[in-house]
Amino acid sequence: MKRVTFPSRADEVVGNLHVPPGFDETGRHPAIVIATPGSSVKEQIGGIYASKLAEAGFLALTFDPSYQGESGGEPRDLEDPSVRVEDIRCAVDFLMTLPFADEARVGLLGICAGGGYAIHAALTERRFGAIGTVVANDMGSYFRQVQPRDALMEMLDEVGRQRTRAARGAAPRRDPWIPDSMAEAVEAGVSDPELLEAVAFYRESEYRHPNSTNRLLYTSYGPILAFDAFGLVPELLTQPLQVIVGGKRGTTGQYETGHRLFEMSPARDKDIFVVDGAGHYDMYYKPEAVTRAIQTLVPFFHRHLAA
Repeated sequence: MKRVTFPSRADEVVGNLHVPPGFDETGRHPAIVIATPGSSVKEQIGGIYASKLAEAGFLALTFDPSYQGESGGEPRDLEDPSVRVEDIRCAVDFLMTLPFADEARVGLLGICAGGGYAIHAALTERRFGAIGTVVANDMGSYFRQVQPRDALMEMLDEVGRQRTRAARGAAPRRDPWIPDSMAEAVEAGVSDPELLEAVAFYRESEYRHPNSTNRLLYTSYGPILAFDAFGLVPELLTQPLQVIVGGKRGTTGQYETGHRLFEMSPARDKDIFVVDGAGHYDMYYKPEAVTRAIQTLVPFFHRHLAA
C-alpha cells in the first residue's frame, strides 16, 4: 500500500493506493477507484475492499473525501455530493499520471453512499469501463424519504439560518451522523437494529478510526437534499454494471435501491447479485459477506477490464 495525494479543486486529497502482490512498476495494471460510504475514511470499508481487489491483481485506490479525514478543505465535515463526485473524477486524473496504471482499464466501485456518488460520476466520466456497487444508496433520495415533508422544509429553513449565523461569525454547527457510542444510543432509545449495527461498527469495533469524526456539518443538508444520484441513469449510464445488495432488508433501503438502479440501467451487460442473509453493515466487513461480494466483483472487473 502506498500513501498518495492528488488535487481536487483547490484542495489536496489523501488516499491509499493498494497494489497487487509482486507489483511491477514497469508493467501496466488495471485499476479500480473506490468511493466510500458517508462519514467513512479510507482505512475503513474502502480499505477492506481495496486490499481484496489488490490481491486479485488490481491497483485499488481509496481516499478520504475532501473536507474529511486526512484530506484538505474547509469547512471541515462538509458532505457535498458535487464535491464527492468531483473527487472521484480527480482520482481518475491521478491514475492517468501513473505510468503503471493502464488508462484503458479503469473501473469504479461505490459502497453505500459512495455507490450513489459513483453512479453519478459514471454518468459523464467515460474513462470508467465498468461500474460496481455494494449496498448502494442515493443519499439525497434517502434523506428525502425518511422524514415527512414538513420536517424536510424545516430542515432546509434551519440550513438557511445556520448559513446566516455563520456569515455573521457564529461557530458552525456539526451534528453526529450516528450516536457516538452504544451507551449513548441506548440512552437515546435507539431501537433500529441497523442503526445499532452502524454504531457498533463505526464507534466500537476494531474498525473505529480517529480520522472518522462522526460529525456532519449541518449545512451539508442543503446540497444533500437536492442531490439525485440516479436521475439520468436511463439516459447516460451505459457502462457494464454489477450491483450487489444484502438479502436482509432494513431501514437503509439498500436492497430496494440496488434493484431500482439495476432496473433503471440501460446497460446491455448488467447483473444484480443478492448476498442472502447479509444486512447493510454485514457487507462492510463481515468476512463471509465481503468474500461473496469480492467473488462477484473480481470476475466482473477482470472480464471488462481485460488487456
